[in-house]
Amino acid sequence: MLRIMHLIKLTALAFLLFVTGVQADVPLPQISKGDGDSCVRPTDDMRYNHMEFIKHQRVETMHRGIRTEKDSLKQCITCHAVKDDEGEFVRKTDNRHFCTSCHNYAAVTIDCFQCHTDTPRSTDIHEPLAQGH
Repeated sequence: MLRIMHLIKLTALAFLLFVTGVQADVPLPQISKGDGDSCVRPTDDMRYNHMEFIKHQRVETMHRGIRTEKDSLKQCITCHAVKDDEGEFVRKTDNRHFCTSCHNYAAVTIDCFQCHTDTPRSTDIHEPLAQGH
């Protein structure tokens, strides 16, 4: 009889949690706007497929020797880099970093910065895109 009462209580609790829609306040990622007028692709497409574009560019560069600016990680970093209150670029360990905020939210590891820099170099800031790329 005690087991039945325990089971009824657990069932009632589960039902109440389901019906009341218990929610946790999960902060959404802070997505910074890039410096340019527009991205190289539509925003929704880039948010969903950016890794495919980066992997494709990696193959083009590493295996075929083709370097373009359109899908380069360097160009992403240059355009989307976020500065702190002192005017310094935030690093990948800071949740304000444009990659880190979304990747932490989605629980996805970023391995790009094992080889690539996570902030623009000062000389990259003023480099224009090559014409036609």
